[in-house]
Amino acid sequence: QVQVAESGGGLVQTGGSLGLSCATSARTFTILTTAWFRQAPGKEREFVACIGWNGVSTDYGDSVKGRFTISRDRAKNAVYLEMNSLKPDDTAVYYCAVARTYRLPRKPDEYENWGQGTQVTVSP
Repeated sequence: QVQVAESGGGLVQTGGSLGLSCATSARTFTILTTAWFRQAPGKEREFVACIGWNGVSTDYGDSVKGRFTISRDRAKNAVYLEMNSLKPDDTAVYYCAVARTYRLPRKPDEYENWGQGTQVTVSP
């Protein structure tokens, strides 16, 4: 069982920036794609971004492409999400999730382990 924990959420104004971190208990040689999802009240869980086990391959949801950047530090078993040009529509609980795969899935049910989530609120 891989433990996953997010940190870094908070309140930011429109146009501002915020960084999220995801720490996992997995050993560095474990094949893990790590993703960020988000869920706003009354909405379905939405794919935000994911990064492959080697830290090179990435994929982004259309709503965040060009504004968010995902990165990985394999030595620290950590994945980061840098969020820029934030909008009120980015307000949600952000979840980190991991999958034992070489692929870059976008569907939540393809990820085996999830964190508890961290709240991001963007004020108008």
